[in-house]
Amino acid sequence: MNDLLLLLLFTAALTSPATAASIGVNWGTMAKHSLAPHSVVNMLKENGFKRVKLFEADRKILEALSGSGIEVMLAVPNCMLRQMSLDAGAAAEWVEANVTAYAYPGGVDIRYVAVGNEPFLKTYNGTYLQHTLPALRNIQEALNRAGLGAAVKATVPFNADIYNSPESNPVPSTGDFRPEIRDLTVQITQFLHSNDAPFVVNIYPFLSLYQNPYFPVDFAFFDGGARPLRDGNCVYTNVFDANYDTLVWSLAKAGFPDMKIIVGEVGWPTDGDEHANVENAKRFNQGLIRHAATAQGTPARKGELEVYLFSLIDENTKSIEPGSFERHWGIFEFDGKPKYELDLVNGNTALTAVEGVEYMVRRWCVLKPTAAAAEDAEGDLAASIDFACSQSDCTALGYGSSCNHLSLQGNASYAFNMYYQMKSQNEWDCDFSGLARITDEDPSDDKCVFPVLIADNHSLLLLRRKVVGILIAVAEGCIVFLLLVS
Repeated sequence: MNDLLLLLLFTAALTSPATAASIGVNWGTMAKHSLAPHSVVNMLKENGFKRVKLFEADRKILEALSGSGIEVMLAVPNCMLRQMSLDAGAAAEWVEANVTAYAYPGGVDIRYVAVGNEPFLKTYNGTYLQHTLPALRNIQEALNRAGLGAAVKATVPFNADIYNSPESNPVPSTGDFRPEIRDLTVQITQFLHSNDAPFVVNIYPFLSLYQNPYFPVDFAFFDGGARPLRDGNCVYTNVFDANYDTLVWSLAKAGFPDMKIIVGEVGWPTDGDEHANVENAKRFNQGLIRHAATAQGTPARKGELEVYLFSLIDENTKSIEPGSFERHWGIFEFDGKPKYELDLVNGNTALTAVEGVEYMVRRWCVLKPTAAAAEDAEGDLAASIDFACSQSDCTALGYGSSCNHLSLQGNASYAFNMYYQMKSQNEWDCDFSGLARITDEDPSDDKCVFPVLIADNHSLLLLRRKVVGILIAVAEGCIVFLLLVS
């Protein structure tokens, strides 16, 4: 009995640290009415996240992360790559302002600087090809000169579209980097390897399903329901492992068989497509976490998987050019409430929400009951919906989405409300040529939520002014009453 207990304790000691360290999360900020950074950092700590990946160097976020003990991957956005590639001084200034300034004992634990984000993506049509490697060199050299090069490594997060396998034999072992970018990718890999920096790749099994109606659904997940793919002695039961190992083979063919790999983004959205829902997101993310927790790796690369979940919180102003799902990758809602239970391998499936969130007043902008029946209302209504959606977030109304079941009138109310909320509930933003009205009755149903957004500084000021005005009016009434009775 004692021997069994010792064995269990020894096994837990081997697996627990790797498990805790392997899961990070992406924190994007492309949203209106965002959460306070210090509140998000507290939530990260409460839920046991040890690593976070950012898409920029936001001062308020870095200040909030100071002293948290959370490992950080900062980012130089794509729009700065040209400047960083042409001007070593600009790279040094960026490092001084965003890395050195926080790299002190008890400061921010910065481990990586991501130079760009998916700069070789096919849809960019080569825009960043000539700037990525020079920018990477300049940032790493600036880190070295600042005395931080041993602790902070510059890298480049690539999209998985930089490598593929031929259609004639689509298995991982036939994979290689795309011919038109192979030489440049190998040069970058050589630079990363020489600096002991990792190769970072973003892998999205959801997109395999989204882009191909014939893709086997179960192969996108980790619970073994799919027909396996065989590649020599390797057997693949999910597309994540197959994709990852295609990179492993691509790196090996380039001369880097042992290159460290970090999965910079991987996740599943909860809205905006027929396959994007809470059930599938939980199924995928929980399966991924359990897979990483085994520390068994993939068929071609054994060992711990280091991954950053995408993403932490929904972002309601992200571009939806790739699809409406882009605004719904969050494990947490826009207000920091968890969408579903998720065991981060700490034995607790109940995620902790962000605390102390202040919302705007509980009121909504909806279509007037008589508006739709008015003569010539249909044309005005359609134009008003289009305008409201173009200025807000109506992705939940799309095909297969959570609010797709609404009527035309329901669509109008949803669109009007999203515009009204994102404009901070100004009364003049709930008019739409006289078609709309403000109500304090929640129009949500069991599937479709009409949100009230987080209060920003403007809406908080208006709310406080209104409260003060009411208190003054009450006080004045009391004084008049007292004067009359005296």
